[in-house]
Amino acid sequence: MKLHGYFRSSASYRVRIALNLKGLGVEHLPHHLRKGEQCTAAFLAINPQGLVPALEDDQGSVLTQSLAIIEWLDETHPAPPLLPKDPLRRAKVRAFAQALACDTHPVQNLKVLTRLRELGLSEHKVTAWAGWVNREGLTACEKLIEREAGPFCFGEAPSLADLCLVPQLANARRFGVDVDTFPRLLKAEAAAKAMTAFADAAPDKQPDAE
Repeated sequence: MKLHGYFRSSASYRVRIALNLKGLGVEHLPHHLRKGEQCTAAFLAINPQGLVPALEDDQGSVLTQSLAIIEWLDETHPAPPLLPKDPLRRAKVRAFAQALACDTHPVQNLKVLTRLRELGLSEHKVTAWAGWVNREGLTACEKLIEREAGPFCFGEAPSLADLCLVPQLANARRFGVDVDTFPRLLKAEAAAKAMTAFADAAPDKQPDAE
């Protein structure tokens, strides 16, 4: 398999964790987002959205969107499972993951921040926007799992929720958010980062890290 990504991309980070947890080898093909390499004709032929990650399977089929990729990996390589068997628990995990991957991350990612700069916002205001978005999303997620025993977001093993949480907390720190106000999220993050699969997926461990 081939994973098109970028070391600092949160969405790519999620998929790297999933691949590591599943014990799957992959060829990493970096595309430098800040240099616009995701907008080249060659990459747009792979993913017309011009976004990473994109995963090519062994037969050359291309999958896009990190959550779709992770669920495909979970269905085709079911051990260890990333979603609970119980339908209610599975829905709760998906809701948590989507709160970050669909409602938080997309409105503070590079594409949006670049557009805010183009519209004339100062760098201070752009950073403040990104910080506000992260605080809002993480505050809700703290409440979503505050009664979950853990140590992970939903139980004693990592799930799709943790794959989304760890990269988002990294983003929050980058934008100056005081994450100490989210003790339950930090508990899940600590459990995750103690695992090799998470540690090896970290941005600073990637071959294209700067």
